[in-house]
Amino acid sequence: MTAMTDDTLKVTPRTLRDEMILFVIMAALLAIVPLTGIYPFFVMQALCFALLACAFNLLIGYGGLLSFGHAMFLGTAGYFTAHALKVWGFTPELGILFGTAGAAGLAVITGVVAIRRQGIYFAMITLALSQLLYFVYLQAPFTHGEDGIQGIPQGYLFGIFNLAKPTVLYYVILAGFLFGFLLIFRTINSPFGEVLKSIRENEPRAISLGYKTDQYKLVAYILSGTIAGFAGSLKVFVAQNASLTDVHWTMSGEIVLMTLVGGLGTVFGPVVGAFVIIAMQQYLAGFGQWVTVIQGVIFVACVLTFRRGIIGEIAHYFRRSL
Repeated sequence: MTAMTDDTLKVTPRTLRDEMILFVIMAALLAIVPLTGIYPFFVMQALCFALLACAFNLLIGYGGLLSFGHAMFLGTAGYFTAHALKVWGFTPELGILFGTAGAAGLAVITGVVAIRRQGIYFAMITLALSQLLYFVYLQAPFTHGEDGIQGIPQGYLFGIFNLAKPTVLYYVILAGFLFGFLLIFRTINSPFGEVLKSIRENEPRAISLGYKTDQYKLVAYILSGTIAGFAGSLKVFVAQNASLTDVHWTMSGEIVLMTLVGGLGTVFGPVVGAFVIIAMQQYLAGFGQWVTVIQGVIFVACVLTFRRGIIGEIAHYFRRSL
């Protein structure tokens, strides 16, 4: 949809058509990945983080709410799904539902607390809540502390699809990503999404028109947290572990970075940003501790060169909604 720029594009049938065409192209390219010889683990990991970044973008790009605590939804869903699979013997589909439901419940509780504040105060409250959850999970017995939950069984999805096979797992992750992406796409192109964008642009005016803005923002926060949790549940099957890394504040920082690099307030920007960041982590790992420095330099270069993000600049140049 529209990017957060001074010359945003209006929603028209043409813009929706452009976005749907690009979605079909994206889905087709991702569907043929197993045939290209590309390392599937890298793409599956990138898809999970792409969905996570899209969920975060729904909140900040369209609702104007900056959250520094989205890692708590990723980590909570991951821990819940991992524990349910390994200890309770849940099937994969039930494990995903359990983890996603846990993230949704957490989003309701934290949303009621955080949504009362705006701007930097909202961001700081979400960061504080996320760090609180981090220390809870550090001490909780079922998370196994710094060791995390390891050796998670992948099992059979719906009793049919063997997730231990890389190709099967890849298409399951891809289906989950496309489902979450379409859910976000439908949300931002609905009447609810239009009200959300009006709140982002001018909340006092939205209030004067009779909209209960706090309720809209709370629903957006819960939806964003739930989809982020869904991404966390899917990630468990890829990494086969759940660790404190997914709950730490640095993970929330990476989510912000992915969204900014790809394009804040664009539909496909977070996807591109996630692939860029995960690719750097994957292929620059040989540089050891210098990876962080290199990422910082690249991020600064992107901010100076692509003020709207990669997809945001492309959309601006071609006057298209991406």
